[in-house]
Amino acid sequence: MAKLVVEIEGMSCEHCEKRVREAIEAVEGVEKAVISLEAGTAEVTYDDGKNVQDMIEEAVDEAGYEVVA
Repeated sequence: MAKLVVEIEGMSCEHCEKRVREAIEAVEGVEKAVISLEAGTAEVTYDDGKNVQDMIEEAVDEAGYEVVA
């Protein structure tokens, strides 16, 4: 397993946090996502045999938020 921390813009409440977590965890290869509303980040644990970064960005975008590059 590998970990990736991504910065996310646009979250303002617990509902946002939940929506982002569910979107990221739906990505194939993602084991777990821990979202920090205060820090504006997601710490993602994923199968290191998968390249999930682009899929995570797309999932967050589709949920209505933005990954900061």
